[in-house]
Amino acid sequence: MEWIKSLRNSIEFIENHLLDQIGPEDVAANANISSFYLQKGFKIMTGYSIGEYIRLRRLYLAALDLVSNREKVIDIAYKYGYDTHESFTKAFKRFHGVSPVQVKNDAANIKPFLPLKIIVSIQGGHNMDVKIEKMKGFRVIGFQREFSMKNSYREIPEFWNEIRKTYLQPLFFNGKEPTDDLERAICRYNIGTFGICVDDIGKEDRFHYLIAGDFDGEAAPEGLTTYEFPDLEWAKFKCTGPMPGALQSVNTQIFKDWLPNHEEFEIAMSVNVEWYSKGDVTAEDYESAIWVPIKRKKE
Repeated sequence: MEWIKSLRNSIEFIENHLLDQIGPEDVAANANISSFYLQKGFKIMTGYSIGEYIRLRRLYLAALDLVSNREKVIDIAYKYGYDTHESFTKAFKRFHGVSPVQVKNDAANIKPFLPLKIIVSIQGGHNMDVKIEKMKGFRVIGFQREFSMKNSYREIPEFWNEIRKTYLQPLFFNGKEPTDDLERAICRYNIGTFGICVDDIGKEDRFHYLIAGDFDGEAAPEGLTTYEFPDLEWAKFKCTGPMPGALQSVNTQIFKDWLPNHEEFEIAMSVNVEWYSKGDVTAEDYESAIWVPIKRKKE
């Protein structure tokens, strides 16, 4: 998969359009890659979201424009996408630590933020446990909520804690008998087996996340949502160790190691599946997995 090339092309595209109204969807379209996976991988590889990178590059260039003394502060604010003097000053101070006027009077206050460079580092000592598997289409059912890329790392664990405390802990671990259609469905379909990201909203930087289980019924009870996967080939990455560290570690390896070194595959659709086994999620031998939908690249 030409993953590194896609990242480099994305950074180049951003640099060439810093004065234009662009967002993650535009960057992904230029790179010809799923917006969901590009944003996920960009964050893991660089430490910045695409939106954050664009914002910080603009604020650095705005500081350079200020010290040139050729433009007014309000004109520079408009130039870099801010609607008001106040919103620009607030963002500028948050990044540089001083106001635009202070930078205008003393260039030493500028905080540099240069274009990123993607460098491939070859490391040894660990092989990923991955299995390529073709699967027939299947359906899942679960609790669904909408998230943004920006806040998902904090809000999705909160979502899990909410569902775990309200339903999964009482039903699966405390022995509570289900009392309504919702609780019976949670038990029947083993909801909590999967955590699934689906980029199907059509809004920039937003996606659906399901806490789900296998579904073989006709209709979902109120409070639950179903989703159907087509026939797909999956790269399944095994994770062993306490959560969430083990899963996060493998997720990082997928984007930093596996994807750059497998040019014969490309992402098949904008979904990501996490599989969870039963047992103590804090145990050293706890098993989970990440499933990535793939397809063979055409020659």
